[in-house]
Amino acid sequence: MMDISLFDFDLPEELIAQYPAKVRDESRLLAINKDDKTYEDKVFHDIINYLRPGDVLVRNNTKVLPARLFGVKEGTGAHVEVLLLHQIEGDTWECLTGNAKPIKVGSVISFGEGRLKAECLEVKDEGIRIMKFIYKGIFLEILNDVGNMPLPPYIKKQCEDNSRYQTVYAKVLGSAAAPTAGFHFTPELLERIKQKGITILDVTLHIGLGTFKPVKEHDVDNHVMHSEHFKMTKEVADELNKAKKEGRRIIAVGTTATRTLEAIMNKYGEFKECEEDTAIFIKPGYKFLAIDALITNFHLPKSTLIMLVSALMGREFTLEVYQHAIKERYRFFSFGDSMFIYGK
Repeated sequence: MMDISLFDFDLPEELIAQYPAKVRDESRLLAINKDDKTYEDKVFHDIINYLRPGDVLVRNNTKVLPARLFGVKEGTGAHVEVLLLHQIEGDTWECLTGNAKPIKVGSVISFGEGRLKAECLEVKDEGIRIMKFIYKGIFLEILNDVGNMPLPPYIKKQCEDNSRYQTVYAKVLGSAAAPTAGFHFTPELLERIKQKGITILDVTLHIGLGTFKPVKEHDVDNHVMHSEHFKMTKEVADELNKAKKEGRRIIAVGTTATRTLEAIMNKYGEFKECEEDTAIFIKPGYKFLAIDALITNFHLPKSTLIMLVSALMGREFTLEVYQHAIKERYRFFSFGDSMFIYGK
C-alpha cells in the first residue's frame, strides 16, 4: 500500500501563482541533479547552460480550447458551467458540468444568448455528461467568442491576455488545460537552444479530466487515471529512436510529454508513429524507459503529478526540494516557477 499522505505537504496559499511572470523566461528555475542530490537557484533562461549539444527536447504542442462555458438551462434558467473535455465525434463532446444535478438526458443549455446550445445525450458519474452542440456557423469561431480559458480552480480570475495560458508553440487545438511547463519558453530562447545543437521535437497530448481530478483514494494504487488522447508522427519517432540508439539525452518538457513518451515506449519497446489514448499512471516504483530529464513546474500536494516527479527523483528528495522551494518563495502551479530535473 502507498498511502496518499506520503505525497502531502503544507503550502502557503500566497505561493500559489495567480498570474504569469511578466517575461516568460524570467521565471525562476530550480536546477536539480537527482543523482548527486544537489540543486541550484537560477532563472529559467539559464536552462541553456544545462542543455548539451545532441540533447533532444520534446514538447507537447497541444493548444487549449476556450472550453469553459457559462450558460443557463432552458426552461428553468438554472446557471450551469460546462467544460469541454474530449471531442467524441462531430459535434458530440464529453463534458464536465458544474451544478450537474439538473442536467439530465434531454436537458438543453444555452450559451452566449443562444448562439451556442448543448443537449445532454447521456449522464455519467462525477459530473460527466455527453453533450451534442447546436449552432449556426463555425463551431470554433463561436467557441472563441463565447468560451473562456479553462483556468484551474486555484486561479481566481481570468487572464487579461488569453495567449498567456498557451505556450508560444501551441499548435493543435483540443486541450482542456495547458501544458504549463512550456510557458517559460520564448521564441528567442528556443532559437538559442537550437543554435546550441539541441533538437526540438513535438508530440501532441490533449489534456483532459485527469488534470482536474484529485486523488481521493487513501491507497494510491486504487486511483484510476482518466484516458487522454495523444499522437506521435513517424518523423518524430525516427528522430527519438536515433537519439536513444546514440545515447543522447531525451528531455521532456512537462509531465504530459513525459506520459506520451513513456506510454509509447512501454507499449512498443521503441518510439513509434501512433495516435491513441493513454491512462498511464507514473508513480514511485516506475522504471523510466523513454526520458532522461524533465522540465516541470511545482505541483499540487497529493497530486498524480508530484507522484510522477517522485518516481523520477525519489519521494523523500522530492519533498526536500519542495521544502527548499517553499522556503525560497518559489511560485507554485500553472503560472508558477519551474524545475529542471536531470542526472549525471
